[in-house]
Amino acid sequence: MSTRLFGEPVRRREDSRLLTGRGRYLDDLGAGALAAAFVRSPHAHARVRDIDVSAALDVDGLVAVYTWEDLPERVARPLPLLIPHPALTHGRTAHPLARDVVRHVGEPVVMVVAADRYLAEDACALIEVDYEVLKPVAGLEEAAHGAHLVHDDVPGNVGAHLVQEVPSASGAGAREAVAAAPHRLAFRLDIERSASMPLEGRGVYARWDGTDLRVYSSTQTSTSVRMAVAAALGLPLPHVEVIAPDVGGGFGVKIVHPWPEEILVPWAAMLLGREVKWTEDRREHFVSSAHERGQVQHVEVGFDDEGRVLGLDVTILHDHGAYTPYGIIVPIITSTQLLGPYRIGAYRVEFSSIYTNTVQVTPYRGAGRPQGVFCMERTMDKIARHLGRDRTEVRRVNLIEPHEFPYDQGMTFQDGRPLIYDSGDYPEMLRMVKELIGWDDFERRPGRGIGIACYVEGTGVGPYEGGHVMVTSDGRVHVSTGLTSQGQGHETVFAQVAATELGVPIDRVSVVTGDTRRFGYAVGTFASRAAVMSGNAIALACRKVRAKALRIAADALEADPADLEIVDGLVRVAGTPSAGIPLSTVAVLANPLRYAFDDEAVKATQFAGAASPDRPPVAEGDEPGLEGRDYYSPIRSTFAAGMHAAIVETDPLTAEVRIVRYVVVHDCGRLINPMIVEGQIHGGVAQGVGGALYERMVYDGHGQLVNASFMDFLMPYATEIPMVETAHLETPSPLNPLGIKGAGEAGVIPVSAVVASAVEDAEGIPIDRMPISPSELFELRNRHPAR
Repeated sequence: MSTRLFGEPVRRREDSRLLTGRGRYLDDLGAGALAAAFVRSPHAHARVRDIDVSAALDVDGLVAVYTWEDLPERVARPLPLLIPHPALTHGRTAHPLARDVVRHVGEPVVMVVAADRYLAEDACALIEVDYEVLKPVAGLEEAAHGAHLVHDDVPGNVGAHLVQEVPSASGAGAREAVAAAPHRLAFRLDIERSASMPLEGRGVYARWDGTDLRVYSSTQTSTSVRMAVAAALGLPLPHVEVIAPDVGGGFGVKIVHPWPEEILVPWAAMLLGREVKWTEDRREHFVSSAHERGQVQHVEVGFDDEGRVLGLDVTILHDHGAYTPYGIIVPIITSTQLLGPYRIGAYRVEFSSIYTNTVQVTPYRGAGRPQGVFCMERTMDKIARHLGRDRTEVRRVNLIEPHEFPYDQGMTFQDGRPLIYDSGDYPEMLRMVKELIGWDDFERRPGRGIGIACYVEGTGVGPYEGGHVMVTSDGRVHVSTGLTSQGQGHETVFAQVAATELGVPIDRVSVVTGDTRRFGYAVGTFASRAAVMSGNAIALACRKVRAKALRIAADALEADPADLEIVDGLVRVAGTPSAGIPLSTVAVLANPLRYAFDDEAVKATQFAGAASPDRPPVAEGDEPGLEGRDYYSPIRSTFAAGMHAAIVETDPLTAEVRIVRYVVVHDCGRLINPMIVEGQIHGGVAQGVGGALYERMVYDGHGQLVNASFMDFLMPYATEIPMVETAHLETPSPLNPLGIKGAGEAGVIPVSAVVASAVEDAEGIPIDRMPISPSELFELRNRHPAR
């Protein structure tokens, strides 16, 4: 396969449209639609005793008011528990509208439909809900104590409990290995709750023509929303279309499906016979979408004089909020990805996933990996400090060596398949990151520190994605795939794959994603899987098209298909550029319908030989047209990896942390477009800096989110984000045709661990909780005055 476009830093093709205001986001659609708004619970835990809507009925422009009792049986059911698991013994999901009890602030109780959003909000303000306030369970450890319950039928608030253990080579268990080790440490680590904050919140717009339902949703998984809506509304799947227009960011929160609004808005559109739209405001996003990150980790580790880990025992308390619509994917990822690039002697991990009266927890960019990396990398730093050894040297002696791949960690990953690393060169990555940051020459002084963190990321999770490729008589290549885009550059990288595979100029390739009218079967955009899954599916579909094009052209040119090549859209005899036929003409020849619709059809007649009277115009097993469809389904995930390092300075008076330098070495296999990969890494690092220094969801004892606005929830500005220096190592994956691994979440994963390592180095104070604020660092200084 030519690498003329594959691997090149092609500029993003979508940016011109998006940066000049020509994007079409959810709220740009449905200008004349009715507007929905919701009455949401002001209480974290309460029983709904009565709902009085009478005052709202006088609002001019009011169209409808719905409570749970107004919903038909199929719509009124609890929302699906998308990913069951044997360890999730007490999975619970919400109703689209609260039935009897609300379990977090922001849970929807009443839906209002009016002529516009202003009137709908006015009506919501006039609806009176009588609540019997119940004792909320807001803190993770309070919930684990079990004195008060979020769900009356869930003992101890424990939704799930899982233990995985991998013995040492000698058969010793982790606890036995820790106890027998020459050195032992025990400590606690905390990661606080945070959340996705995409520029565009969630949104749904639906229209019904009496037979077919079309839904537009700001989603990361249009095909799954389609299936969920069809099931909830009792519609045949072919009569439901779901389209993801331009989506202003997702970061995981938009992979959840169906949201209550994705069921209620289409249902109202069908019932009223009118177009209906709802777009989320920022307050709603804080209190009624999803959060992540919150975990408490108790660690015991045993190691030898060189720092080799002989046994590791980790117990995790995971806060999954009030409901578990996405199962226990997050703590499963934490517990498995925690191992990173290391060869651990014996490993035991146990987690309990706990209900609290807070917003539900679902994957957020990194999806459990930042917590796992924080645990392992803090462990490495503590071992180094205990032994008085260099932190990079302790990591080096634990790294998996290149000759050991594929490396089986002996666990089960999030996809239910073995946790087997496919390829990598971790010692070389460590050498590169040390050189890039200047580790060995770093000059230490008070208030200045250096930190490092390593990670492995499972990417390209199955079960499948598909691609469809069609060449039309104008020579254009039309590519479609079912997964969605939220700014990753899919239009560019998928066009690069198709252009390279088919030998056509990239400006002749168009790409459509997230439209079930164009591609009906897909999984979605999450888990750093888009390039691995759809990229390979598109490549396989292109190879079908290429093979057919060469076969048809070979007949026309009276040549052997093996002697042909496609260069710049011309199918020609290799080494004889003058003997060729345009791909556009081949597309006409692929269709035996010989109407001369255009000039290409006229030209094609010179290549069309006399048809055999003994063969049908379309051969058995063949199809008219020059197009192909294929799916890529991996046997297991592929594993990207990276190492980050940073230099920080801490202010001696204000305790402010400033990141002076930040470097990244990353391996995502073969690079389709290094510029887009770097953009993904830079954006991830920025998000990681937010998680390390600023972003946290703060609940009080009453279950109230006290910082539910951008006035109080801090995010870094561009002034807080350092220039990110990157270097790439390419170890191709043997698991897929293109040899690629995912990159979308890489940048965010190790940042909290890196910053903690650097701040600890600068201050001489253990940093065991993230994010770290200036006030918290100030208090730590007071508790450790002799640092």
